[in-house]
Amino acid sequence: MVRKRSMKVIIAEKPSVARDIAKVLNIKSSKKGFIEGRGCAVTWAFGHLVTLQEPGEYNPALKRWSLESLPFVPEEFKLKLIANRGVSDQFKVIKTLCEQAEEIVCATDAGREGELIFRYILALCECEDKPIRRLWLNSLTPEAILAAFKDLRDGHDYDPLYAAARCRSESDWIVGLNSTRYYTVRHGRIGGGADRVLWTIGRVQTPVLAMIVERDDTIDQFRPQAFWELCTRYRDVVFKYSGKRSENSKRAQTLLEKTVDQDFEIANIVAKKKKEQPSQLFDLTTLQREINKQHGLSAADTLTATQNLYEAKLVTYPRTDSRYLSKDMKPRIPKILAQLKARWPEQIAPLDLNKLPFTKRIIDDKKVTDHHAIIPTGVQPHGIGANEQLVYNAIARQLVAAFYPACIKDITTVSAVSNKVKFQAKGTQIVDPGWTVLFPKKKKKQTAGDNQDLPAFEKGESGPHEPYLHEGKTSAPKHFTENSLLGAMEAAGKYVEDDTLREALKERGIGTPATRAAIIETLLRRNYIRREKKQLRCTDMGRCLIALIQDPLLKSPEMTGEWEEKLKQIERGELDAKEFMDGIGDYIRTMIRNSSTGRLDANRWGNCPLCNKEVIKGKRAYGCSGWKEGCPFVLEAECKGTTINERQVQILLQQRILPQPVRIEDEPRMLILSTQGVPMDLKLPSADRQKKRS
Repeated sequence: MVRKRSMKVIIAEKPSVARDIAKVLNIKSSKKGFIEGRGCAVTWAFGHLVTLQEPGEYNPALKRWSLESLPFVPEEFKLKLIANRGVSDQFKVIKTLCEQAEEIVCATDAGREGELIFRYILALCECEDKPIRRLWLNSLTPEAILAAFKDLRDGHDYDPLYAAARCRSESDWIVGLNSTRYYTVRHGRIGGGADRVLWTIGRVQTPVLAMIVERDDTIDQFRPQAFWELCTRYRDVVFKYSGKRSENSKRAQTLLEKTVDQDFEIANIVAKKKKEQPSQLFDLTTLQREINKQHGLSAADTLTATQNLYEAKLVTYPRTDSRYLSKDMKPRIPKILAQLKARWPEQIAPLDLNKLPFTKRIIDDKKVTDHHAIIPTGVQPHGIGANEQLVYNAIARQLVAAFYPACIKDITTVSAVSNKVKFQAKGTQIVDPGWTVLFPKKKKKQTAGDNQDLPAFEKGESGPHEPYLHEGKTSAPKHFTENSLLGAMEAAGKYVEDDTLREALKERGIGTPATRAAIIETLLRRNYIRREKKQLRCTDMGRCLIALIQDPLLKSPEMTGEWEEKLKQIERGELDAKEFMDGIGDYIRTMIRNSSTGRLDANRWGNCPLCNKEVIKGKRAYGCSGWKEGCPFVLEAECKGTTINERQVQILLQQRILPQPVRIEDEPRMLILSTQGVPMDLKLPSADRQKKRS
């Protein structure tokens, strides 16, 4: 039992962090669930201890899933303990300590989710009126912990951060729960079976899934187009025709014939020096992308490794979206590099640690929000795992490289002509490798006309050459990897067609650095996407879910990006949390109302899935009324081995999905229109197997 006395209570997010804090503060008396001494008690959570109640806990009638009960938006959200082993016992310890405390210090992770963990615990303990202070840690070294305790702030200074965290939690609950129930009840019985498939939908995960589905559909429907490029070889250098490559072999042949047996003359030589600055320091997303690109490690594994390094006091706080350091870090960097020198003497030797070239690319207070970039603390690693070693080396090398000189290149462009046909070749020579010596690269195969080793050409020189046609084919877009998907999530605006919205979304993204890895893992776990080596591909389940969802906003990067920006505004105290949550409630009500009233219009076939114009019926097929403007959409009545009647055509075009009878191995099947407007016959897992995955 906890003895009744007044004390300062410090709540950490994990037991290991609590032990680090207790050690630094010289608090040594270990009890069950806490450490006490010197008028303090240090206790801990296990990450999230508290979560939002389920609908059935507000009203038992809501345990049954039905369309009539939707949408359900609580007037006031209620909390409960997570049903995990040991949570209840630890919470009792925390509650008793908080009730006795004269002051409570929040020492959870210094970010949105850490704040939510602490405030939810405080609310369930009914101790929100107690004085609270905030410990804001960028690393777990003893020096950093002592410095942070000297700079404790009033906990209520972080009320806007908590408001944003609470809005994130509650908005995800509202959108995820209501959408999941709606689509499962309405579309869960596939192929007329008795079992129901669980369709899980999330405010952030569904737009990410839609991006993957659309990319895969584009690749599936891609048809390579042949092209011909005119090239020539002169003095062992390949020159390319300066104009556009041709999609017509006869035109290309005519161009080739103009240059055969004609002299080749060097018309101009332009040499430019280019300075390539070192890469900036890592934020979490760029670190995850780099590790995935270089070593194939998943975003989740990279985050886990970085978190382990942070808890081992080897690197600073990982869940950051900044690639800059604040001014107060300047005096610490030479000391950190001096400590790293024992491990990397050759790499750090060229640096003058007394005169490091700090630039705006490294130090910028305006671009540091809650946390600065991820850097090593200077503590030497011992006995860390293989993943941790990869990540640590990357972080340390990035810091060292930031102070190296720029890489200087000579880029030479050589223009030439043969019988008035213009050619060009480019060459790159490294004058000073600068920071690139720290990043050895595999030698790439030279491509025609680009970055070749050029001899010393002279303007006006001429001679024989060997012209030829290179025949190639256009390539499909590449499937997403975790690297490219993280980049797409970070730059949501890139996937928005509207120019104004794209510009507005330039600085926004889907999810946060701390949640993006978890989103990918959730989609994998629910069998909506799968890994194929480094690629992330959608499954038939994922493709079918995106086809089912009628509301474009629910799978839209722009809406999710806008919501993330509003959460940031709440963090900065620029937007009222109630206004945001009112908007979420209005959205889910509108979404369910519009989806529920989406009845078939018997007087029309539907809209073209490619350009949204009316579909018309022809003699042999249904097609887009915009065919004269070049829209290629055509839907034949005989499709994928199935004959579609007129009513089914209306269902398919107006709802984009047509349930089919069970046909093979009692597996349900569906006919859908892909994101490219192409009918696809999908084989879905049985409800039993799908439930197990969920």
